[in-house]
Amino acid sequence: MSSESDAAPHRPVRYTTIDAHIGRGTDVELEIKRSRFLTRLRRVTSEADVRDIIDGRRRTHFDASHHCSAFILGADGRTTRSSDDGEPAGTAGAPMLNVLQQSGLSDVMAVVSRYFGGTKLGAGGLVRAYSEAVAQAVAAAGTRHVMLSALLRVDVPMADAGSMEAQLRSLTLSGGAPVVMEGVEWTHEARFSIAVPDGAQEELATSLAALSGGTLHPISTGRRWADATR
Repeated sequence: MSSESDAAPHRPVRYTTIDAHIGRGTDVELEIKRSRFLTRLRRVTSEADVRDIIDGRRRTHFDASHHCSAFILGADGRTTRSSDDGEPAGTAGAPMLNVLQQSGLSDVMAVVSRYFGGTKLGAGGLVRAYSEAVAQAVAAAGTRHVMLSALLRVDVPMADAGSMEAQLRSLTLSGGAPVVMEGVEWTHEARFSIAVPDGAQEELATSLAALSGGTLHPISTGRRWADATR
């Protein structure tokens, strides 16, 4: 692997990835002058995921001449690498990475397995071919947003639990942020686990106070990344 970048932008609360579950994605094929470019695009969360997918393509397409790759990881897109895998330097991995970056994606990888068709494409032709191969895969996959969610707990007396649960499940905050009910634990009271976009905690507290006459207050329990649901 090569071409690592470690710029550190501000802490994000949202990023974009391909429209697929982790480990899934899309496969496309492009043919240029009898050379076949087989692209596998996958949503990933670690370099180990990337290596496993590349290794899998090497085993499946053991007779391909090259397995060029590029990936971007992290909410801030901080970790980026690419590989030409024997193609002339700068003609495969870097153009592939550029397509992923220009598409605004992270937690994504692409590996392009090339079967040489007997006609040399030249450096410019290779750049165009590898770029187009990844661009077609990105277009086929589509995109989705991933949000940083604040996790909170709300403890509600049993007498009010039914009505409060119904209100929370249908609640949209004043700024338009959704409220997601993640679970309910029943003890001597109802303990609701909910999630809102990070930064919307005060709006939730205000809405909760209005719904309960000031008797209920959310308790922070952490943060996590989650696919946007609406």
